[in-house]
Amino acid sequence: MITQELIIKFLRHNPSLSVLSVEKEAGLAKGTLSKAISGERNLNERHLSALYPVFSKYGYSPTLYENARVISIINHKGGVGKTTTTGSLGEALALKGFRVLLIDMDPQGNLSQILGIDNPEKQVVDALLKQDELPVIEISTNLHLAPSDIDLAKAEIELIISLGGVSRLKNKLVPLMDKYDYILLDCPPSLNALTSSALIASKSCLITLQPEISAVKGLNSLLDRIIEVRSSWNPSLEIDGIVFTMVKKNSVHDGVKEHVRESMAQFRVFNTEIKHLVDFQKAQVEQSTISKFAENSEAARLYRDFSEEFIQYLEVVK
Repeated sequence: MITQELIIKFLRHNPSLSVLSVEKEAGLAKGTLSKAISGERNLNERHLSALYPVFSKYGYSPTLYENARVISIINHKGGVGKTTTTGSLGEALALKGFRVLLIDMDPQGNLSQILGIDNPEKQVVDALLKQDELPVIEISTNLHLAPSDIDLAKAEIELIISLGGVSRLKNKLVPLMDKYDYILLDCPPSLNALTSSALIASKSCLITLQPEISAVKGLNSLLDRIIEVRSSWNPSLEIDGIVFTMVKKNSVHDGVKEHVRESMAQFRVFNTEIKHLVDFQKAQVEQSTISKFAENSEAARLYRDFSEEFIQYLEVVK
């Protein structure tokens, strides 16, 4: 069947679906569903029974939201917007009402720092090297973080030499899968065991790409690692696509973007481009997410736009 919570979640994932049209198809009084969404009323069994076949027609199923979608944000080059994308996309999704867990898989701990967590008492490395559960800190409504700092670097050799070491993260996520809609992993700027662990644990990966030749040259190495993970550990790993970050308005970036769209035509390249804006740097200095630092800025708007495009893409491929 279907619950009020699942109805609201389905509508969030399908922003183009008209509430008024759904009410009409289900034979409900005008405003019944919109009031339920706003928290003004609860739907009864008759409402839910009438809505179930309508939502099923649009792609709903009882198992649709059993598990979170785990997504690795990756690029083996540093300074191409992985951490900013992880934090900003996660924040944008949380503001839309989705339950989001961010996992800092980078020993530099930049994601943890911009979310205000320095020197965490419990962190990801404790879960990977000990019997501890993955530590989760509430950052804001619907947004949680599993933090890290330089101690995470200790885990790499252990993950390599231990039997099943690179699968430990995947196992640690099992008890959390029904608690979140999205789990986003901020990967380190290298193709090391930590990145492999993230990819093994993931349903899909999102590539952040600065449109410069040095970044594009390493793209084939990144794709080779994804293929290796698919063949050895995680055959269902998908590539959600490529998002251009730190984009400048000049002929060099324009030419590189065109080259990527042509040479990587087998992958989705998202239409929303994240510009090179000073507000991103300012927000990092202030150890703040872009929305909290400058909610009405162009930088914050770009990630809201990207989250909308990303959600619509996921509805097509789910």
